[in-house]
Parts: sequence; C-alpha cells; structure tokens
Amino acid sequence: MFCGVLTLTNFVCSSSSSSSTSIYDSKTPIKLQARSSATPRSQCSNSSPDMPLTTEKFQNDGSMTGGAYDFERATTSLSNQSLSSSKKVTLVRHGLSSWNEESKVQGSSNLSILTETGVRQAERCRKALTNIYFDQCFSSPISRAKSTAEVIWQGREEPLVFLDSLKEAHLFFLEGMKNVDAKERYPKEYTTWREDPANFYVNGVYPIRKLWATAREAWREILLSPGENFLVITHKSILRALICTAVGLPPERFRAIDMNNGGISVFNFNKRGEAMLQSLNMTAHMYSDHFYIY
Repeated sequence: MFCGVLTLTNFVCSSSSSSSTSIYDSKTPIKLQARSSATPRSQCSNSSPDMPLTTEKFQNDGSMTGGAYDFERATTSLSNQSLSSSKKVTLVRHGLSSWNEESKVQGSSNLSILTETGVRQAERCRKALTNIYFDQCFSSPISRAKSTAEVIWQGREEPLVFLDSLKEAHLFFLEGMKNVDAKERYPKEYTTWREDPANFYVNGVYPIRKLWATAREAWREILLSPGENFLVITHKSILRALICTAVGLPPERFRAIDMNNGGISVFNFNKRGEAMLQSLNMTAHMYSDHFYIY
C-alpha cells in the first residue's frame, strides 16, 4: 500500500495488515512494524532497517524511536516570545474545489467552492484525525477552506476560529482564469508566476513575498493562542509559506513544497517558538482507512 508521507519523527497510523510492510519499494525501505492489538497499527520510524527499533528515555521523558528529541535553536522563533508550553500544529489543505477541477487560478477568490469529491476528502481527513484532541481549529474564511473546516471539525465542542492571515495569496487579474487562457493572454506575467513566483508582481505588489509576512503573522496568532494542540485548515500557497517560514526557507523556494488536497502536515514547537517538521503532506488516509496518532 502506498503511503505518501515524509516523516521526520515518529507517528502512528493504522494498518490493514499485521505483517511488516514497506512504504516505498526501494533498497532501503522504511519498515512499518505492526503492534499486537485488537486493531492493528503501524509505528513508522526514520531508523535504519538494519537497526532494531528501540525506545529510550531522555531528559524530557519523551519516548522516541531514533528521532530527534531536542531541537533548541533548530530554527528562529516564530512567536517572537516565550510560549507557556510546547505546541503541536497540524496543517491541512482544503478538499478539491470547483476551480481545481476546472484548472483555474484561484488565489483569494471566494467563488471557488468545495466539490462533492472535496467533501468526501474532508470526511476522510476527519476520520483520520478523529483520535486526536485539538484545543482549537483555525481556518481561512474563504469558502473552500471554510467548508472543509466545517466538515473536519464536525462534532467538536470548540467553535471554529477564522483568521484573515490564513487567506490565500491575492493574484489579481489571474484569478478566475483558466491556466491555459492566462498563459495565452498574459504570457510574461503568467510565466513569472509559474517559474519565478517570488518575483511575480502587479502594480508594485509582490504577492508571494507579501505571503511570507502574512504566514509569520498567522504563526504568531496561532502559537500565542491558549492550548497546546491546534488544527489549521487553509490553502496551498499560504501552506507553502507557513511551512517554508517554519523551516527557514525564503520565498524563492515557494515551489519546493507541495500540498495535496486533504494533505496533512505536522509541526512541533518548543517553548521558544522554534519549529520542527514532523510529517509533510501525509495522504495515506485518502486511499485507505488510515488514522493517525501522534
């Protein structure tokens, strides 16, 4: 079974088999070691396949399986002040939208809505995260993300929190155009947007550079909120900016990160507000009944 996951520390997901399974067909496969229980699960680790999985106790009393246990000064602080506790933030991209299907440039437009397929993807996300407690859920107020959040957050007690800092990048005249039409009508601008997005500008505004500042604002709002475990539902471009700012990548690396519809990424933050990427663009739940525990 293919599992679209980049995992930098340990997490647990369900498995339909009780035997060891390789995520990738390679010479050094990542092994899924099944635990014995009523419902089989798989523990994934970045340990070498030649070394047994061992659990050790460190000063923070965290049970690890070969993963990093201390990431002090790994990145710069995103909160710009000390936090009351460490935090965990789960990022989710909205489900398939109408303009995704029509290959249109979406940007910050509110006219692209969640499709039936998108609703089903959101339901898969909800089931995959059902065993995880979240203190709060933050969402973009734009329709396709808002609808996704309402599906995923269904049954939770706390109200959804909508942040303008989670809105998608504003792409001006390209919004609503089919990609093929935008390329033909605005060849210079469209090519810059696709091939050099950090230098795409309209009337002196650089949307992607501006998005980096917006992402930092969003991180501060989220990290300084009460609670320790947060869910964030938003759009691909702002997700790229959130991930890049967290790991210290500049706007020029905008297209180095990709996020599928319904893809899930996870960050840990220490009390300094420094980030460690735990998992990137997990999509196993889109193709099976996987659920996550982390």
